[in-house]
Amino acid sequence: MPLIPVLCALAGAVFLALGSERQARGVRALEGRAPAGAGMLALLRSPVWLMGGALMVAGIVLNVTALALAPLSVIQPLGAIAVAVTTVLHARTAGLRIDRGTWAAIAACTVGSAAFVLITLAATRQNPVPTPAQERVTVAIAWAAVLLAVPAALWLRRHVSALVPILAAGVLYGFVAVAVRLTAVRLLDGRVPDGDVIAVVAAAGLLGVWFVQTAYRHGPPDLVVAGLTVIDPMVGVLIGILVLGELRPDVPGWVGPGLVAAALVATVGIVRLARSHPDVLARRQDGRAPAPTSGDTPT
Repeated sequence: MPLIPVLCALAGAVFLALGSERQARGVRALEGRAPAGAGMLALLRSPVWLMGGALMVAGIVLNVTALALAPLSVIQPLGAIAVAVTTVLHARTAGLRIDRGTWAAIAACTVGSAAFVLITLAATRQNPVPTPAQERVTVAIAWAAVLLAVPAALWLRRHVSALVPILAAGVLYGFVAVAVRLTAVRLLDGRVPDGDVIAVVAAAGLLGVWFVQTAYRHGPPDLVVAGLTVIDPMVGVLIGILVLGELRPDVPGWVGPGLVAAALVATVGIVRLARSHPDVLARRQDGRAPAPTSGDTPT
């Protein structure tokens, strides 16, 4: 496995963690201060939030570089390191004590995501070039995901939930990563990027940003990052294997069960983190977070 794309992916994960913590702090600082409908405009005037955005852009550039040089199903899961980095940063800035249960949940997210790397290494081919037919199928699925996310966004305007926007953003960002890889491969191959691919990147990316900012309002940044680093790679791996032809023809029989087991471990970690994180518990006591049994309550 090439060293440079892996290092780019790991560095990108750290920058994304730093940016996520800064943006979450900016969102929290403006809670109740910005008039309805003016939240994003207020954020654009927040130095903390803008700094977080700059860090996230740097992380995205590094991640795009990695995606252009190595298979999607190998690079995407490396973002798991961002969970631990964000947890430590958020605990320090918010004055929280992270208990053993929370660390166990974070470990489950990290181990589950890292297992994807080890398993996909045994299952994927080195940097295959997608065919035009594969690109068209991928774009069609991505547009379907964007359309399905719109009702979820409308629903969130009347309900409080941390998990729903995390799930939606994870799926959308997964397709953004897929589409970015398609564009990067075309550019490196000397071809013109496909207009439909660029359009779906813009649509899914903007909608994903809205979901992430909504998630920051109702949950800690490490929960948001944990959800994204689990769901995003799952989408990327599935599309890479099922659509883009990254699966080896001689893949071992244990790969499928292994991927399922890794996904279950990571998902359990997210659910546990959403229920027991000290920040979530504190906000729930203040009436600012939904109860864990329902995942949402009317505002």
